[in-house]
Amino acid sequence: MSIIEINNFSQNFGDKLLFEDTSFVLNPHEKIGLTGVNGAGKSTLLKIIMGEVLLDKGTFYKNPKYKVEYLDQHAEVKGDQTIKEYLCGAYKQLFDAEKKLNQVNEQLGIETNEAKLEKLLNQSGDLFEYLTANNFYAIDSEIEKICAGLGISAFGLQTKVKTLSGGQRAKVMLAKLLLESPDVMVLDEPTNFLDVNHIEWLTKFINSSDRAFIIVSHDTHFLNDVVTHICDVDNNKINKYVGNYDKCMETKEVKRIQHEKNYEQQQREIKKMEDYIARNKARAATAGMAHSREKMLSKLDIITPPSEQIKPTFSFKSKDFAGNLVLKVKNLVVGYNGNPLLKPISFEVENKDRLAITGFNGIGKSTLLKTIIGEIEKISGECVISKNIVVGYYEQENDFHYFEGTPLNYISNMYPKLTEKEVRTALNKCGLNAMHCKKQIKQLSGGEQSKIKICSLILKPCNLLILDEPTNHLDVFAINRLEEAIKEFNGTVIFVSHSKPFVKTVATKTIDLEKLS
Repeated sequence: MSIIEINNFSQNFGDKLLFEDTSFVLNPHEKIGLTGVNGAGKSTLLKIIMGEVLLDKGTFYKNPKYKVEYLDQHAEVKGDQTIKEYLCGAYKQLFDAEKKLNQVNEQLGIETNEAKLEKLLNQSGDLFEYLTANNFYAIDSEIEKICAGLGISAFGLQTKVKTLSGGQRAKVMLAKLLLESPDVMVLDEPTNFLDVNHIEWLTKFINSSDRAFIIVSHDTHFLNDVVTHICDVDNNKINKYVGNYDKCMETKEVKRIQHEKNYEQQQREIKKMEDYIARNKARAATAGMAHSREKMLSKLDIITPPSEQIKPTFSFKSKDFAGNLVLKVKNLVVGYNGNPLLKPISFEVENKDRLAITGFNGIGKSTLLKTIIGEIEKISGECVISKNIVVGYYEQENDFHYFEGTPLNYISNMYPKLTEKEVRTALNKCGLNAMHCKKQIKQLSGGEQSKIKICSLILKPCNLLILDEPTNHLDVFAINRLEEAIKEFNGTVIFVSHSKPFVKTVATKTIDLEKLS
């Protein structure tokens, strides 16, 4: 019996059609990778599954026997909880049962009535059995195991959740979901804030779990390692394939080629029929045949045209730099409020280098980048950018929550001398069409918002690009183009990325911050 079924459904988002007469099914133990280009409708489908969005058309069924939980990286954590207290919330029912057990045991100490005493003893035994059966007394070790696997232990479990960065908070939310262990885990870009070691740990966790998973990720290597099926959103349809990402994409490509052939053949047949009808409809001798073909044409099941994906074509504008040394870092100590995150670090970056900075999440990679550009004050040491260096900076998080305008407004505000046509052209090069340009940025997907940030970079001539997790949220087409654009860039690049394939493809040098600690 299936866990979730959405049958023959259609769905719009504003004036955009996302799904048309398509279906989605999740069965027990399936690990489904949900794929598709930015803006295809993946996030909307997740909201339908979680009951946050009602269907425009179709039927929705969720088996009441199964508990479904969703990792929402953008949810706010309210209150003044420590990481440990927040994670203990995954076991609320068990802690409530323990509280009840303590109350019953207190009553046992003062109760004298034999009948009531026996009832309390039975109640106490049932509660203790319930707690033992659900491993209540191993909660601390379970929390420690998950926190170690995801790199949360490094933050300190007594740290207040509200003081964490967006990436750290996302990891803590993921940890809580894994601890809750619902029947179905819905994970939206779970690897975005994880480094290589923690992605490997999560991969092993998912592979060893008998739960069902729905995973949205643009990390195709991660999907290859964990999924049993792919549900690919394309051309308003959901196509389900058996196997990992690579196998499914091979099958999809074969289907795409066959679909194109069928479409082109049918279009040729339709044109022949239309030409025949136009030539013969007015002639008495052939009017009957023309009318017959006209009826055939009206009953023809028209094949939909092949979908055309907007593939980014952007490139970075380079500014000349005559020297060789771009950046010199000597005994640099970075951190916050005088508290160091790293041991003193020294390195040099030369012209045309592509330097990757790696290390586990929370070690200080983003802090180092922000110190280099002067956004955060250094604690001590030297950090000197050569004269005539112009920096283009890509920040990790999409902070558009409070911006009320459209992509057109945003880029125009940054570059007021550009005409509207020039701004639209730049956005289009990054994979954003006229419809995207009209929407408020906060209505766009995470990948579409990332493309706006890339657009703001490609319009600025520079000779040093500093990129903090630039592949987060981007679809495969955009990541491939980003790799090519960095290789083509006639300047220097310093970047942070958790994507091992991206680092391998792009970097000419690597600094592993873990080797400093």
